[in-house]
Amino acid sequence: MNIVFMGTPDFAVPCLKALVESGENVTAVFSQPDKPKGRGYKLTPPPVKEYAVSQNIPVYQPASLKKGDDAEEAYETLKKLAPDLIVVVAYGKILPKRILDLPKTYCINIHASLLPKYRGAGPIQWCILKGESETGVTSMIMGEGLDTGDMLIKAATEIGVNETADELHDRLAVIGADVLLETVKAVKTGDIHPQPQDDEMSCYAPMLTKELCPIDFSKTAKEIHDQIRGLSSWPCAVAQIAGRRLKVYHSELDGKRHEGYAAGDICDKDKFTVVCGDGFGITFTEVQADGGKRMKTADYLRGNKL
Repeated sequence: MNIVFMGTPDFAVPCLKALVESGENVTAVFSQPDKPKGRGYKLTPPPVKEYAVSQNIPVYQPASLKKGDDAEEAYETLKKLAPDLIVVVAYGKILPKRILDLPKTYCINIHASLLPKYRGAGPIQWCILKGESETGVTSMIMGEGLDTGDMLIKAATEIGVNETADELHDRLAVIGADVLLETVKAVKTGDIHPQPQDDEMSCYAPMLTKELCPIDFSKTAKEIHDQIRGLSSWPCAVAQIAGRRLKVYHSELDGKRHEGYAAGDICDKDKFTVVCGDGFGITFTEVQADGGKRMKTADYLRGNKL
C-alpha cells in the first residue's frame, strides 16, 4: 500500500516511525515549512521532517494547500504520488476537498482524544483543564469538517491525578502509533467499520491563549491543579502571590481542609501550600520567578522566603 504521511511536531513522529518500522511503504512526507527558533532564529526543521530525512523519505513542505503556487504544486505532486492512503497526524493544515478525494481508500487522521469530545487543536490540554479522568486516541476518516469524520478505532487511557499535559502528550503519541497500525491493517484487509460521530456529545478544544494563565485562588483546589497540569507545557499557569509573580509548572493536592485561612493564603511556607476557595490546599512543586530559572519548589525556597 502506497502511503503519504502528513505531520509536523514530535507528537506525529511515533506514528511515522511505526509505519516505517512495520514495513509500510511510506512514499512521501508532507510537513510544515522550517521555522526560525532560538536566540539566533536559526531555521529549524520540524521533528517529522528530521525523522523522514533520516529514513531517506522525500519531504515536501508547502506553505499552503489551499491557494497559490505552493498549493498547486502540492496537489500535482500528490496526484503523481497516487497514494492508496493518506495519513494525517498533527499536520497543522486543513486539507481541501480535492486532496481529501485523492487517495484510493481514505484520508485517515489520528486525533488525541476520544471523539466526539475535544475536537480541535488542543485536545490534550483541554481534557486536563476540564478535569477529565480518561482520554485516548481516535482514528477517523477525514472529511471537510474539523475532526467530524466517521470514527474507526479508539484506545482509551486513564489520566494520572498529577499527570501534566506534557506527560500525557508523550503517552498519547505512543498510543496513537498503535491505533494507526491497527487502522492501516483494517484498511488493507477491508475489515473497517466507520462510526458516525454524535454531534450532541461533542465539545471543542481551541488553541490555548495566555488569557488562561492567571490562577484564581477562589476556585477549588482541583480546578487550580487541573489548570496547572493542563497549561504545563505552554503557556503555563501564573500565580500572583506573596508580592511576586510565579509560573507554576507542577502541583499536588494536599487533601486537607485548612480552617481559618482565606483563599490565596499560604498555609505552609515550608512546602508552599496555598489555600483555595474550597478550603483545601494546593502545593506548588515546581515554579519559576520572573527572570529566574525553572526549579523545584524546595530549591526556590532556599533562596526566597515566603
